[in-house]
Formats: sequence, structure tokens, C-alpha cells
Amino acid sequence: MAAMTQAPQVIDNAENARFEISIDGALAELTYRRRGDRLILVHTGVPEALGGRGLAGLLVQAAVAKAAAEGLTVVPLCPFARSWLERHPDAAAEVTVDWGEPVG
Repeated sequence: MAAMTQAPQVIDNAENARFEISIDGALAELTYRRRGDRLILVHTGVPEALGGRGLAGLLVQAAVAKAAAEGLTVVPLCPFARSWLERHPDAAAEVTVDWGEPVG
């Protein structure tokens, strides 16, 4: 029997413009838009059944890895993705991040 400790697999579902993790039929996702050389992170959604496992962070990490590999600028419109990048400056430093205009 396979060990359950391995990290969940993040899939870049380019057809549906989202990174996703599927566990036991539930889907955690980070939707994005690709605009030229920009990877716009739109929304992170994790169902309650999968909450508390750090899946949303894994999704943002996958987005950062894709942006780094393809030379894209990350635009974190999603509040979760934005706060995750702020809390993980080492990951944010791997890519160019367009934080946009400060609100307020």
C-alpha cells in the first residue's frame, strides 16, 4: 500500500487555466489567466473537506514554478496568493511579481 505522506500532485490544467489537486474526488484549484508574459493568479479554492492541509500554498508554489520556468511575471490578484507570496519572500524572489497599485 502506498504511503500517504507524499505531497499531493499538482496538475497544470492549461485547458481549463487552473492548477489543481484532486484528492478523494474533491478538487482544490488555483485559476489563472495568461496574458502575454504575465501569469495572473485569479482565485484559489479549496473545499472544506481538504482544508488545513496546505494545498492552497502548494498551488501557489506550482504557479511560481511555472512562471519561473517560462519567464513570466506573476500577478497575484487572488488575495490568498498575494498573502502567501508576502509570507514566503524566498519563493516570491524566484519570479518577478507585479503587486499592482496598493489599495487605499
